Amino acid sequence: MKASVKIMRSYDYNHFEICLSSDEDMTLQQVDDMRKEAMRLTDKAVYQYQLAKDNIQYSKYNNFLRKDLEKKVKIIKENFPKSEWTEEQKATVKALDDFEYWDYQDDWGSGEQEG
Repeated sequence: MKASVKIMRSYDYNHFEICLSSDEDMTLQQVDDMRKEAMRLTDKAVYQYQLAKDNIQYSKYNNFLRKDLEKKVKIIKENFPKSEWTEEQKATVKALDDFEYWDYQDDWGSGEQEG
């Protein structure tokens, strides 16, 4: 028997659809395996969507943190000589300096969900 399978999954008001077909004769087990593979691909599409959505949220939060730190550092630098900074002020300035190295975005989406 020739077969085709179609999987549609709704997630977060989005629809993910995978269609697979074969022109070869297939057993019911092979059709079932093809169905499972289509479901794995659909799950992977949803997983990648979730990663992308999380990445957007992370970026927004990251930008908020950076802007907040920039404001605090500006106040510190404009109002206090460096020799009189408190430990907390030093830590705030260092946090902004270190912010340049906080780039976890390379890790986003690199992990693959095992099906």
